[in-house]
Amino acid sequence: MKRSKHRGHKQDKNGDEAAILETQNLDRQATFMGGHFDPDTVSLASVTAVTTNVSNKRSKPDIKMEPSTGRPVDYQVSVTVIEARQLVGLNMDPMVCVEIGEEKKYTSMKESTNCPYYNEYFVFDFHVPPDVMFDKILKLSVIHSKNLLRSGTLVGTFKMDVGTIYSQADHQFNRKWALLSDPDDITAGCKGYVKCDVAVVAKGDTIKTPHKSSELDEDDIEGNLLIPDGVPAERQWARYYLKVYRAEGLPRMNTSIMANVKKAFIGENKDLVDPYVQVQFAGQKGKTSVQKSCYEPIWNEQIVFTEMFPPLCKRMKIQIRDSDKVNDVAMGTHFLDLKKISNDGDKGFLPTLGPAWVNMYGSTRTYTLMDEYQELNEGLGEGVSFRARLLISLSVEILDPSSPDTSSSTDVHLEGIPNISENATGKIEEFFLFGAFLEATMIDRKIGDKPINFEVTIGYYGDELDGANQSKSQGRKKADGEEETELIRDSSEDELDDDGDLASVATTPPMKPVVTDRNYFHLPYFERKPCIYIKSCWQDQRRRLYNANIIDNIADKLEEGLNDVQEIIKTEKAYPERRLRGVLEDLGQRCSQFLVLANTDQNLTGKTKLDRERLKLCMAEVEAVGQQAKAMRSQVKKSTVREKVKLTQHFLQKLRFLADEPQHSVPDVFIWMISNGKRIAYARVASKDILYSGMDEERGKDCGKIKTIFLRIPGKRGFGPAGWTVQSKIEIYLWLGLNRQRKDYLCGLPNGFEENRLSKGPGMPLSPPISLTYMMKQIFQLRVHMYQARSLFAADSTGLSDPFARVFFSTQTQVTEVLPETLCPTWDQLLLFENVELFGEAGELRDDPPIIVIELYDQDTVGKADFMGRTFAKPVVKMAEEHYGPPRFPPQLEYYQIYRGNGMAGEMLAAFELLQIGPNGKADLPPIDGPADMDRGPLFPVPIGIRPVLSRYRIEVLFWGLRDLKRVNLAQVDRPRVDVECAGKGVQSALIPNYKKNPNFSTLVKCFEVDLPENELLHPPLNIRVVDCRAFGRYTLVGSNAVTSLRKFIYRPSDKQANNWSAAEEIIVVNMEPEANFKKVDTVVKLDSCSEAVVKVEVSQDAKGRKKKRKKGDELEDDGLDESMLDWWSKYFASIETLTEALKGQEGALSDSEDKEDVDLADGGGTKHKQRRGKGKKDKKKATVEPAEKKKPKLDELKVYPKELESEFDNFEDWLHSFNLFRGKGGDDDDQNGSDEDRIVGKFKGSLCMYKVSDDLPRDFDSNMGMFQNIPHNDPINVLVRVYVIRATDLHPADINGKADPYIVIKLGKNEVKDKENYISKQLNPLFGKSFDIEATFPMDSTLTVSIYDWDLVGTDDLIGETKLDLENRFYSKHRATCGITASYAAHGYNIWRDPMKPTQILAKLCKDGKLDGPHYGPGGRVKVENRVFMAPTELEDENGLKKQTNEHLALTVLNHWEEIPRVGCKLVPEHVENRPLLHPDKPGIEQGRIEMWVDMFPKDMTAPGPALDIAPRKPKKFELRVIIWNTDEVVLEDDDIFTGEKSSDIFVRGWLKGQQEDKQDTDVHYHSITGEGNFNWRFIYPFDYLMAEEKIVISKKESMFAWDETEYKIPARLNLQVWDADHFSADDFLGAIELDLNRFPRGAKSAKQCTIEMVTNEAEMPVVSIFKQKRIKGWWPFVARNEDDEFELTGKVEAELHLLTGEEAEKCPAGEGRNEPEPLEKPNRPDIALLWFLIPLKAAKHLVCDQYRWLTIKIVCALLVLAILALFLYNMPGYMVKKMLGA
Repeated sequence: MKRSKHRGHKQDKNGDEAAILETQNLDRQATFMGGHFDPDTVSLASVTAVTTNVSNKRSKPDIKMEPSTGRPVDYQVSVTVIEARQLVGLNMDPMVCVEIGEEKKYTSMKESTNCPYYNEYFVFDFHVPPDVMFDKILKLSVIHSKNLLRSGTLVGTFKMDVGTIYSQADHQFNRKWALLSDPDDITAGCKGYVKCDVAVVAKGDTIKTPHKSSELDEDDIEGNLLIPDGVPAERQWARYYLKVYRAEGLPRMNTSIMANVKKAFIGENKDLVDPYVQVQFAGQKGKTSVQKSCYEPIWNEQIVFTEMFPPLCKRMKIQIRDSDKVNDVAMGTHFLDLKKISNDGDKGFLPTLGPAWVNMYGSTRTYTLMDEYQELNEGLGEGVSFRARLLISLSVEILDPSSPDTSSSTDVHLEGIPNISENATGKIEEFFLFGAFLEATMIDRKIGDKPINFEVTIGYYGDELDGANQSKSQGRKKADGEEETELIRDSSEDELDDDGDLASVATTPPMKPVVTDRNYFHLPYFERKPCIYIKSCWQDQRRRLYNANIIDNIADKLEEGLNDVQEIIKTEKAYPERRLRGVLEDLGQRCSQFLVLANTDQNLTGKTKLDRERLKLCMAEVEAVGQQAKAMRSQVKKSTVREKVKLTQHFLQKLRFLADEPQHSVPDVFIWMISNGKRIAYARVASKDILYSGMDEERGKDCGKIKTIFLRIPGKRGFGPAGWTVQSKIEIYLWLGLNRQRKDYLCGLPNGFEENRLSKGPGMPLSPPISLTYMMKQIFQLRVHMYQARSLFAADSTGLSDPFARVFFSTQTQVTEVLPETLCPTWDQLLLFENVELFGEAGELRDDPPIIVIELYDQDTVGKADFMGRTFAKPVVKMAEEHYGPPRFPPQLEYYQIYRGNGMAGEMLAAFELLQIGPNGKADLPPIDGPADMDRGPLFPVPIGIRPVLSRYRIEVLFWGLRDLKRVNLAQVDRPRVDVECAGKGVQSALIPNYKKNPNFSTLVKCFEVDLPENELLHPPLNIRVVDCRAFGRYTLVGSNAVTSLRKFIYRPSDKQANNWSAAEEIIVVNMEPEANFKKVDTVVKLDSCSEAVVKVEVSQDAKGRKKKRKKGDELEDDGLDESMLDWWSKYFASIETLTEALKGQEGALSDSEDKEDVDLADGGGTKHKQRRGKGKKDKKKATVEPAEKKKPKLDELKVYPKELESEFDNFEDWLHSFNLFRGKGGDDDDQNGSDEDRIVGKFKGSLCMYKVSDDLPRDFDSNMGMFQNIPHNDPINVLVRVYVIRATDLHPADINGKADPYIVIKLGKNEVKDKENYISKQLNPLFGKSFDIEATFPMDSTLTVSIYDWDLVGTDDLIGETKLDLENRFYSKHRATCGITASYAAHGYNIWRDPMKPTQILAKLCKDGKLDGPHYGPGGRVKVENRVFMAPTELEDENGLKKQTNEHLALTVLNHWEEIPRVGCKLVPEHVENRPLLHPDKPGIEQGRIEMWVDMFPKDMTAPGPALDIAPRKPKKFELRVIIWNTDEVVLEDDDIFTGEKSSDIFVRGWLKGQQEDKQDTDVHYHSITGEGNFNWRFIYPFDYLMAEEKIVISKKESMFAWDETEYKIPARLNLQVWDADHFSADDFLGAIELDLNRFPRGAKSAKQCTIEMVTNEAEMPVVSIFKQKRIKGWWPFVARNEDDEFELTGKVEAELHLLTGEEAEKCPAGEGRNEPEPLEKPNRPDIALLWFLIPLKAAKHLVCDQYRWLTIKIVCALLVLAILALFLYNMPGYMVKKMLGA
């Protein structure tokens, strides 16, 4: 009967036998397994793990109460349209439309270009549920010549759903090309490309902004397409055929009222629903026909979509809707995830499904006029009831566009299909569902005390409303009528089944609830447990569910094991690697087991293609996982545990994905609690979880087991605090299987019951019981050891709470005492639950005891207690005959995570034991022995074996000051004091007499002693509270902070032995000279004075190789670095380039190194740690010397940090920490972190240090300061703060036109600098290049706020975003963040030293402060500090180029390597630029852009600093480009002469610089060119402003007539040349064009012959030149245009000369436009056309007669002659005849 007993031993035999010897430390966790003592298979978190059953054995059940789906979230989608290329069409005026869902935004229109450059940024804000957001389609379309009157013609579109973008790394695509295709013509191919950035941010996501890299590497369009990884670049068109056959089980719509009305009028009773199916996919909708008045509609239709494959849309949405005159409503929705029904591997398959039934869930089946859960039917949120099932199938066919029968449009169309056979989806079997309710407790008191009953439904069976609605088409199902218990009472013969059974009892009898405590009721079931049973008929597709169950079981085991490993790592227990090896071993075995099981009974009817393909896929994938797990097992070592856990997580995700079966079979089971006829709360149980199978592995994890289920409120009402209360907790037993397997259905129930059946006539077979009566019960005592809790939710306005805990077990409840005003209560209390009656068999209870619910409340003096959070636990069970002792008893205290809704709300430290009371009564129980000295009346403390062991610690507190205190109760804080408390002891700071004048404390250090647990993980939090001392001895609480982890403040004295490494002497050679003679850098590190080892550290030398790698074109630039040309921006751009290269290189390496770093740190302190540091030095040297070497010759760089500076230097909390003070109630948004921001009322600055008192402490220090030696005094100090703001990027648009007019505002204390008059018009990426000086006094002004506002002509300016910097911590930090240290020292030029203290002075001061020996400057460019020797050059060049001796380079070298100095070394902040996110208080957590800046600080009592660096943006340089068009050749001939029919063209050439279309210039016309040759000798002149560094032309122009001021645009320098055919009366014809990028364009051909189309199509292979280096170039270039097939074709060649002059040169030697003075060009030698007009008529006649109509002319002449003869003949005939007759 109890099969589960023996299940555990299969896997336990083969762990690491060898490891058994070292298990002494495991004594508490080890469990005796079948005589074996095997550390690998011990489940840690559930010490009860004797059976290795699924995760319900864990001591910390993970139960989420609040539904998370369907709740709206803030999203922001940002799209930057950069440019478009290769658009198909001639001479277009394109604009791009960005559309998301219903919202559309347009870029500006660019005139006559096929490759427009936009660089426009759009932001869309949404507040919708994730499902809705991710199904929205992002559509980019390019439209040609749209204006107010014309809608424009569509060139091409690109579609992708938002979910695909969100699932990318960092939720974004950066600088990728979207491929446009024409939706109306799928044969057309690619219509062009749009380059864009797309990012989707949800609230709280951080987005990495990749550095805008240079344009070079992005010209590879094919390699940078906007598609997710793994999607092929060449996507093909495909047809998606969705066949819809029929539906059944539709809910009754508008039955009652309307039906009666209609019946009265029409006199007939029809089904009142008109269903049709609507399918949405990739932004298109398709519908089937409407079936009038039908609950069992049969459509037999297919909807055909045409879309690219693979589609960039994840799912297809299928809805059954009810057609209605007024508005159609959805009756149920199903999403088809294409990823689940296809596989893109080598042996993959196209999406396929069915024919199979899909089940739809939604709102309740009862019809109401206003359905409050309507959106559940739309697919938002979890359905609360079965709605219908629909028979569909999906297939995909890849199209061959070239075949003639392919229709080219992508419209959705509908076709009929033949009927499908009855058993195509499987044989219909009768299923039997049985359930027994063992307990119903924790019923919310708000529901009221009306009788309560439970209803269980499966599909449309069991719902009393649907009594008559059983499928009529299935006579086999015997319409038994599913009416409720009324039937049973007067049961007549016709309701009985073949076997005489009742069809179903779907509800329990109603019962009045009984009070448990002030919040909850329970139902008094006691011995009599009500049961339900339902028979139902479904297609037998159990195999699908079995396979899913096997995989799920593997995944559950794996997850449990992984949780254990993580728990071991977290609690720092020994040997996590062994447990992981055991987990992997087990995974490998289970996977191979799956391969055996999954292949059984293959010949089922109704097996679809997807079933076969999925089986193949699962077999392959599971086999792969098993093999990898076995392979990985041998690689698990202590150092690699963490990364292997990460890899194992991937296995888990893969298995979970495979277990999700897309083709449904048996619908899910719903359990509803009904009070007085009203539905209150529900639970949904997946049918596969309770499905029975004879094989253990295939059985559902909850089948035939007692499961605790929490019911919850349906739909939207369950969001937020309403959904936090438990509606009801039920213990239920469920079993689902075929009717013929019924004999086993009561097996899993606890023994000792009698079945109560309905009496039937004699000789009738037995029916299932309707209730069970238990005879056998066990009595237990539950001991709950509540020790403490931490980081609880702040429930009172003071920012604190008065917490107490309520513990619920079975029908009993108990409460701890209330501890006032704390977020970290230490209750130290034992709660005893006496005489707990549990029904069931002892063994079962021991393995899987019921769940204990612990709820935390905040006691209020008036009103009811506030709910603060809840957690769940399972007790450790001791049966009467077991011994109370190790390894399982006494249980250990463990941390339990407390949840408030879906947010975490603290942790609770507790232990739970459930002790059986044997025959001798309580005498056998272990005694309750707490500390005796405590006088707590009736309260028991936690007993000795369980409470932690304490030892004495001293805690020293450094009180520095208070900052940014806000008002309390409208009064300002004036005389604050800080109280620090830990475990009941504490200390108070000195009082600050006047907070306004000086917010620092006068006494810096105080200490207190306290008893704390030996185990550091159990340390209680330390509470910091700030109170304001008011008059008459009143105290007001200002704010508080609980320091939850004291670990980082524990002082660990350094080991004497481990210190000897620092006695060695090291020589560090750093080469600072650009000359080549000192290229090789050897770093010699002597590790130990006693060892002779000399370690050479080779520095990889890239300086030579790097030059060669650079492109040809750039070489000239490097050689010509002219000192006078260089400015701060040269340095900045060089640094950014270095950063982008470094980031690219790091991507791969970073992830590995991070894991390793974590692992190392986890090794803990002690000697190991010291050795590691010694080793680390070697590695570090490598790292620090390399970059110095890699630089390009002569160009000094600074460090660009892609994030805030403080994140790089641990918030500058090296000795001074900031603790935020909180006050006020915690927020109840989803994101707890966002709401906490508003609760911050100030900061306490200080630090802590704790150590065991026993330690022998060094005696050489000032006892007043304790451990805090060498810290500066905290008197006020005056500082000059210099803020440099370089630029801002990706600002959030603030104006209607999608732009902003940003300017800077800087606030520090009372000072504010507004730079309003220098706003930058219509820019989202403004370049500021400004520095601001502000004077400040620390500590009064310590927070600097840099904001960016949007200038508005009318109304107030809006804040775009701001960033806050804590200057004080920077100022006092050991990292010396006052003024960054440059990489090299220079006394003049762009890299001038800007700190008032020279490097030698800084070094001397650092050595003095650190009590170091040195610096000693020696000959030969050496300097010695402590025991390190550094080498560097000693000569310095001044302005006049004279060399002089100096030690500055040496000192600077030491400073740049300060982290290598023993004992006091730390990295000093280098010269840098930091990249800070801008945030807006109204949109917490969503970045509004970024700002690049840095801050220098100079104390006023030191030398004054020099003038600020000039970082003003570079002014663009004036250039003039002169283009002479000499000749054209081979231009296509467009015109036919009307008379002569000759092909000719009237050629002229047009040219302009990109972005300056309005300045386009045309040559004169070369008329009547017959050969395509044209002679022009015509000069175009284009003056422009150009930024060399960014390679962009700067244009300032007004956007429109109404614009207030000019907007600055930066556009790549590109010259467009076009050739046209002039027409007198109609529009000119466009013939061809070429666009030359002035920085890199193909060198012109020497002659027209050598000029080919290759120069355009194969640009990458051609030698390129830059006009900015070449200055003057002449040659032939091809004109191209696209023909009908979208292929480029050559349409002409032009001989041109490009000549670039600077503004000054152009003024000196001016030239005229066209052929004008000065420097006129000679007239071209064209054939004379003056006489043409006379000759044309003659010429035309000759041409007509002689050439074109020669034969026609001859024929006409002959015909005329014949006619003339005939006419003469007729004319003369009569006269002649008369003559003859008369004989005249």
